[in-house]
Amino acid sequence: MSQDTTAAGEAAPASADTLLILPVRNMVLFPGTVFPVTLGRERSIKAAQQALREERPVGILMQRDGEQAEPSALDMHRIGTVANILRYVNAPDGTHHLVLQGEQRFRVLDFTQEQPWFTARIARIEQAETPSPEMEARTLHLRQQALEALQLLPQVPQELIGAVQAAPGLGALTDLVAAYLDMPPNERQELLETSDVSVRMDRVARILAQRIEVLRLTQEIGRQTKATFDDRQREAVLREQMAAIQRQLGEGEGRGPEVAELAEAITAAKMPQEVEEAARKELRRYERMPEAAGESGMIRTWLDWLIDLPWSLPEEKPIDIAEARRILDADHFGLEKIKQRIIEYLAVRKLAPGGKAPILCFVGPPGVGKTSLGQSVARAMERPFVRVSLGGVHDEAEIRGHRRTYIGALPGNIIQAIRKAKARNCVMMLDEIDKMGRGVQGDPSAAMLEVLDPEQNGTFRDNYLGVPFDLSRVVFLTTANMLDTIPGPLRDRMEIISLAGYTESEKLQIARRYLLRRQLEANGLTAGQVEIDDEALRHIIHDHTREAGVRGLEREIGRVLRNAAVRVAEGRDTDIRIAAADLPAILGQPRFENEVAMRTSVPGVATGLAWTPVGGDILFIEATRIPGRGALILTGQLGEVMRESAQAALSLVKNRAASLGIDSALLADSDIHVHVPAGATPKDGPSAGVAMFTALVSLLTGRTVRSDTAMTGEISLRGLVLPVGGIKEKVVAAAAAGITRVMLPARNRRDYDDIPQDARDRLEFIWLEKVDDAMAAGLETAGL
Repeated sequence: MSQDTTAAGEAAPASADTLLILPVRNMVLFPGTVFPVTLGRERSIKAAQQALREERPVGILMQRDGEQAEPSALDMHRIGTVANILRYVNAPDGTHHLVLQGEQRFRVLDFTQEQPWFTARIARIEQAETPSPEMEARTLHLRQQALEALQLLPQVPQELIGAVQAAPGLGALTDLVAAYLDMPPNERQELLETSDVSVRMDRVARILAQRIEVLRLTQEIGRQTKATFDDRQREAVLREQMAAIQRQLGEGEGRGPEVAELAEAITAAKMPQEVEEAARKELRRYERMPEAAGESGMIRTWLDWLIDLPWSLPEEKPIDIAEARRILDADHFGLEKIKQRIIEYLAVRKLAPGGKAPILCFVGPPGVGKTSLGQSVARAMERPFVRVSLGGVHDEAEIRGHRRTYIGALPGNIIQAIRKAKARNCVMMLDEIDKMGRGVQGDPSAAMLEVLDPEQNGTFRDNYLGVPFDLSRVVFLTTANMLDTIPGPLRDRMEIISLAGYTESEKLQIARRYLLRRQLEANGLTAGQVEIDDEALRHIIHDHTREAGVRGLEREIGRVLRNAAVRVAEGRDTDIRIAAADLPAILGQPRFENEVAMRTSVPGVATGLAWTPVGGDILFIEATRIPGRGALILTGQLGEVMRESAQAALSLVKNRAASLGIDSALLADSDIHVHVPAGATPKDGPSAGVAMFTALVSLLTGRTVRSDTAMTGEISLRGLVLPVGGIKEKVVAAAAAGITRVMLPARNRRDYDDIPQDARDRLEFIWLEKVDDAMAAGLETAGL
């Protein structure tokens, strides 16, 4: 039946490997070819999903009995094809489809598992082709046969002709031709198991020669039939036959009304000339195509997408800057600089509506209002708003769409969003652009380069549509939590607007103006039934939430109101006043304590300031001395840069030991241990240099660090204090933690205006040029 897989022409099998196995009915996948597969068995669906999660190939084996519902390991052939999953589609009707690309033959050594899916230990079969004049002649002969057969067919995709011409060798060409030949499944399996390339080529060539003879006869019969009728007689006979068939099937008058309706819709869509020509060309194909043809539905779906897209530009309403300012102020408290930049953006769009506006990227911690800013911009411009979530997208086709040849193909998210907005000048928010990932299906961030480039997006080409679509009038806004994960070329196309966290007073105003009202409506309450006083809100902000934004605060307010809703629903109370004293019974004990309580006046402890993706925070630097040989021990999950800062601080202390009154012998006979609490949290960066230096000086001189003071700044070996980033977030965190004095690098004075006025009023600022300034301002007087 089949050839021995160890016959001549096959190299030694590779080392054993383990594959997830997908059994298939009446279908053989050849290496180097791409074919769709529909999954019906639960075991196969689970195996495909597991392979996608692990980004592994799968093994395709044909079962011996095509009618068997649930095959066992004994019911499958032992020779199959290793395949990569190019696409997985879970259709709306509940069916699951794969697009597979054959990679290499394999032989099953033994099955290792049958539940919840098949796995097998396999050996890959390497195909050895020794170049020779005979092999070149065989390859040329088979290629000429295949091209001749393709020329005899009425409609042949150009891609298939190109694939035959570009096949790299005899083995690849034989597999490609065999994949598209009309053969029974058992003959296909025999070809797959035939390891000798020459023998396999001879079989394929014989079958192909027979097909060519059949095609020639068919073509000759067609010519003779055509000569019998003139054009008018033939058209009349065919139309009469078609009408009779459709009457028999109960399909009415055929496609005439449908095609006319589609032609009118194409005219009404006001497409560009190039697009309209492509649409009408496909419409003519659709009209001539039988309804039972598989491509018929694909063409109809493509035409529906083209007709539904908003090709014409709607009349744009003039932008009212005063109204835009009112909308921004009504929707967002604070954020004055961000709102001013948006007003500038809108003013430019008003004065130059056809200009190339910048792409604004709102960067900030979660919950600070990035997405809602985009909604406000849409309201101010009176345009439709649509949001596209990019978090977790790792397939380039999610941006550019899939080619129409794939089953279940769709346009990308950009075109889908425009169709949903029904306007070519909508406001599109690309959310979480920093969370796109690169996968085996391509890099979606590379596809975004064309979307977000004003010089290119006027002719954006979606793979599914296959025609250019103008994105230049779409107002693109993006959001991100951090910039580090955004590729440089993509970041270069956007104007970065940073949103920092809110102060406690800002959170109180936001809760009073927005969150409380929204949660009252969500819980079916009115302001007359439940009231939360300002002191209670302050306690919720300070004791039960710790975040840069206000999402957690809104959740806690919702918890309080749900407790009140129970009392109102039971009829026990209709006028509820919630004070700070009522919170422990509702929310429990405070989740966060004041950081001031953690500070003690002990030599060797300093308070630093840190920046995190969710806002600023304070951290403590603890140093202690133990007998040793002058080593430096660092703990607290510190990054490489932070470790270098600690080493620089110790070197600076040793260099100044004499002027600081530190005994050099003490340093030589002691190990210094520096620890940063919250050891489970990774920490890195140079900005803790001042705090580490101050902690070491405090430890070795016995002078305590002032407990009301926090500090940040990078140090150099010359004792200079260098500027750092995240000043606004750090200062806001210090004010929230009860700090009253902050020591900042003098070269960060430029960031003073960015600090909220509320934090400025509560803090004393000390600007540091050198570490001597930090010692003078941060250490208690000796002897106290």
